[in-house]
Amino acid sequence: MLKSSTRTLLKKCPCGGAFAKNFPATTGFTSGKRHLSIQEYRSAELLRKYDVGTPNGGVAKTPEEAFQVANDLKTSDLVIKAQALTGGRGKGHFDTGFKSGVHMISTPEEAKSIATEMLNHKLITKQSGEKGKLVTAVYIVERKNATKETYLSILMDRVKQMPLIISSSQGGMNIEEVAKTQPDAIKKVYIKPSVGITQEQSLEIAESLGFSSAEATEEAAGEIAKLYKIFSETDATQIEINPLSEVSNDPNRKVMCMDAKFGFDDNAAFRQKTIYSWNDIEHDENKATTLAKQKYDLNFVKLNGNVGTLVNGAGLAMATMDVLQTYGGSPANFLDCGGGATPETIEKGLELITNTGNNVKAIFVNIFGGIVRCDYVASGLVNACKNLNLDIPIVVRLQGTNVETGIETLKNSGLTNLYPFSELDPAAEKAVSFTK
Repeated sequence: MLKSSTRTLLKKCPCGGAFAKNFPATTGFTSGKRHLSIQEYRSAELLRKYDVGTPNGGVAKTPEEAFQVANDLKTSDLVIKAQALTGGRGKGHFDTGFKSGVHMISTPEEAKSIATEMLNHKLITKQSGEKGKLVTAVYIVERKNATKETYLSILMDRVKQMPLIISSSQGGMNIEEVAKTQPDAIKKVYIKPSVGITQEQSLEIAESLGFSSAEATEEAAGEIAKLYKIFSETDATQIEINPLSEVSNDPNRKVMCMDAKFGFDDNAAFRQKTIYSWNDIEHDENKATTLAKQKYDLNFVKLNGNVGTLVNGAGLAMATMDVLQTYGGSPANFLDCGGGATPETIEKGLELITNTGNNVKAIFVNIFGGIVRCDYVASGLVNACKNLNLDIPIVVRLQGTNVETGIETLKNSGLTNLYPFSELDPAAEKAVSFTK
């Protein structure tokens, strides 16, 4: 039976779709964040690449740029949107008291004025919490007259191992509420990966959305097929279009994606280099963790306990957490520094633990020296403690290649906060003792 620490970690490190918890009739989903999210203007850029209809627009990072973008669009029907990775922007407010992250505007002067209110301020929404999200860009687009708003998303069902398209004729609103109050308004269609979406499936979904004409329905079916192509070719974990709208004032399109949210599988970053170059690290609520993963290949998850852990190997890390729990401790994090732990990764791992764990009273380092030598790890630990000026108790259990030399290095370091062990249980018990 899994210890509670392992169950907690598995809940925090799942491999499923992002919005499944909102669709109770669908099985096989989890609510983890094993994906990159991109800003709305980047999503629009990707849609245009695949010739999916979306309003013309441009991004601005200064009020002066906002003026120029609005001027270049050559229309008085415009919308300016704060770029922040959070939902509910229109109903949000800024830390200055300025209301809403979405405004209708008609002149370049308005674009400049509202951009001044938004840029470099935090947008607070129901999803962001009171901390809010820093806005460093605004997106200015043509305003389209939507006569019908619908919802469409593509997710991966991990249990059935098939993509799933979720759609509803009730778009432009909180889709979670629609799922709760009008479950019959939610349509789900599974796609066989070996076949891809068929013309019949895309037309079936489009017809269920209730557009006003056969032309709009046929165009929507084509857009759905293109969206599935994006999903499969970019290793996406999520595509959410809300709303997918029928419009009356565009000479070339009857159906357009008015807003889009994308998520991409981190394991495919090496294949999707352009998309991953769009990672807006300044908006990542786990910025330090993300940087560590990108640069040092550290797998880090913050938990709620008081014993920091640094281990080489995911299985050993989970076992370490359970041993701490056995002795009455509570892990403050999951941190796997990989099989080839280096002095640099060890120092960065200790820095992560101490910077993100305000309640950490001790650190438990558990290293098995197979690929890496214990004496090499010990030297790295000593240098890291000195470089970071750490005085928190650090219990170090070493086992494997050159373990005797490694333990001697720790004992002779002159650091009184290092406690070397070669056996797991007494080391875990010692680490927990500092939390009592």
